[in-house]
Formats: sequence, C-alpha cells, structure tokens
Amino acid sequence: MKKYVCDVCGYIYDPAEGDPDAGVQPQTAFEDLAEDWVCPICGAGKDDFSVVE
Repeated sequence: MKKYVCDVCGYIYDPAEGDPDAGVQPQTAFEDLAEDWVCPICGAGKDDFSVVE
C-alpha cells in the first residue's frame, strides 16, 4: 500500500500503522479513510495529501 504525505506539514500517512489516535486500524489504505479524516498534525483534509513516490 502506498504512503501519502501532507502537502501542508509533511506528515506521512503510513497504511501499515494507520492512525490509532483517530481510530484508524493498521493496514487501512489511504483511499479507505473516511472522507472527513484530517491530518492528525495540522488538520488538512485528504485533498491536501500526495502519494509518496
């Protein structure tokens, strides 16, 4: 699964880790995150993330 980086603050969403503080289980693909999920660091929305190449 691909990692995604927040274009605002540089946070990396790693599907292997998920986002436990937001109740997102490990192995959750970025595409499967809720539409209202936001960056845990700066609060940016999913539209502000890019694929890590």
